[in-house]
Amino acid sequence: MSNQPDLRDFLQQQLLIGDGAMATQLYRMGVPVGVSFEELCLSNPKLVHQVHNAYYQAGARLLETNTYAANRDSLSRYGLEHKVTRINRAAVAIAREAAQGDAFVVGSVGSIVAGRVRRKGMDEFRDQYEEQAIALLHAGVDGIILETFLDLDELLLALEVIRPLTKLPIISQLATLEVGRTRDGHTLTEAFSQLIHAGADIVGLNCRLGPAEILRSFESVRVPEKVLLSAFPNAGRLGLNDGEYAYKSSPEYFAESALRLREQGVRLLGGCCGTTPEHVRAMADALKGLGPLTRVNPEDSAVTRPSVSVHSVKERHTPSIVERVKHSTTIIVEFDPPKDLDTEDFLTGCCELHKAGADAITLADNSLANVRMSNMALGAIMKNTYGIDPLVHLACRDRNLIGQQSHLMGLHALGIDQILVVTGDPSRFGDLPGASSVFDVTSFDLIRMVKQLNEGISFSGRPLKQKAQFIVGAAFNPHVRQMEAAVQRLEKKVEAGADFIMTQPVYDKETIKLIHESTKHIGIPVFIGIMPLTSSRNAEFLHNEVPGIKLSQEALQRMKQVQGEAAKLEGIKMAKELIDAAIPYFNGIYLITPFNYYRMSVELIQYVRQQTSLQQMASK
Repeated sequence: MSNQPDLRDFLQQQLLIGDGAMATQLYRMGVPVGVSFEELCLSNPKLVHQVHNAYYQAGARLLETNTYAANRDSLSRYGLEHKVTRINRAAVAIAREAAQGDAFVVGSVGSIVAGRVRRKGMDEFRDQYEEQAIALLHAGVDGIILETFLDLDELLLALEVIRPLTKLPIISQLATLEVGRTRDGHTLTEAFSQLIHAGADIVGLNCRLGPAEILRSFESVRVPEKVLLSAFPNAGRLGLNDGEYAYKSSPEYFAESALRLREQGVRLLGGCCGTTPEHVRAMADALKGLGPLTRVNPEDSAVTRPSVSVHSVKERHTPSIVERVKHSTTIIVEFDPPKDLDTEDFLTGCCELHKAGADAITLADNSLANVRMSNMALGAIMKNTYGIDPLVHLACRDRNLIGQQSHLMGLHALGIDQILVVTGDPSRFGDLPGASSVFDVTSFDLIRMVKQLNEGISFSGRPLKQKAQFIVGAAFNPHVRQMEAAVQRLEKKVEAGADFIMTQPVYDKETIKLIHESTKHIGIPVFIGIMPLTSSRNAEFLHNEVPGIKLSQEALQRMKQVQGEAAKLEGIKMAKELIDAAIPYFNGIYLITPFNYYRMSVELIQYVRQQTSLQQMASK
């Protein structure tokens, strides 16, 4: 036990900076993935001490022990289940030494089921939580931090076990997979209320989401004024950047986010996956000399959902988007499938987009590894009931080769022949993190194999009685340091058989021209991606946290100057300017609908049609 004051009393008066990711730092220091990071407390305590010290020197005054997965179940994967007590006690001693007598040391206890598909019951974990907590408490921590719990009932179980063991403060942090709601369906207001009632002293969020989405979560929650809040966001989202997985958020962005979280009444601020001492130092510098702010809950508002009836749209037969784009401006609109079983709003939006003049509506395949309704099923309804041309995405992530060919055969049977092949985001960062990511093949391989079906040959080489007629698209990310390397990758997709290209959204005119100059030799149509911004926060989130998207400084500044509905209007205005810049270079326009605001896309479709009509009239 240290001479530190009670953590609860401290947070009533002051802000407190926590540390950042332990695993991220150990990995950067050469520890390979696939080993027990917690066991290093025994085999290499100096390395663990270096990480703690780096965060302490950066300004962290709350250090978490290197014990997140130091429970019997997790350690058994490495044959270390008999060392639970030794590892936890050693971890406290290492952190205590690094704390130098003026930082809190809290014992980290992680979710046991966070990284897996959830089991039916969790009573089997009671003994494991008790075993780990007793070891940490006997070693002399200043409190316990329960972190990265996806399910409220597991976190409540851990609290039920640990609360009777100690009067020390307990921090209880959920990891949400969507803004404002737990994986098991509770709102954060409900979840925090239950945690406080169960004995949590500090409640908050960590992991899974970056600063922007965690901030949005706090903005939606209602808690009693005296409740102490904590936030340990990830450094944005993990994505591929020039061939390597990396988190996107910069220390500077983290510092700005810390100031905004303070405005929400958050008093304990740290970082989770991807954060480094640089992120912690930036937060500490930004908050230096500032005190905590009183939490102001959002106003209650009764939101009534308007009833919407879906009207049938007369079916029409149209040429493919590749045939269309050779002769005239062709518009593809992305509209995300729903995350639940209700299709009414989705189909209404599809009908409105179709009537406005979209040539095809493209449906993602569980983008960001979050579960959505099958794009095959929705594509069939769109095509057969409403006469809307679907363009479905096909990710390498979810299906092995058996499933991929079966899925494609089903699409063929339904008459859905326009597809976009993508790699897909890793499953562990979606809403079912225990699901496996298959990746039997790369996007290059899958394009090649789809075109093989067009020759009447199965993936295995067996002749088929019919030939498929798939029109295959490929994705292109222009937001890389080396455009030449990105174009070379694109050329390989064309060589594999891609019929058209769809780009990530672009936010400046210079990049539009650069894409044209860099791709005009490839010989297939390019659909330039344009996604209207909806707010300054939306712009910052896309720029700082979403892999594959980069905004210009002009776009960021313009969005900072407007709020509310004016921000959406500015986003549409900027999108129209980009459309004006794109039309001279590209016949293909790819509109991406933000937050399913299909009316924004409807306005942009109408604008594209208007501008192309004016050009045609002027050329006569």
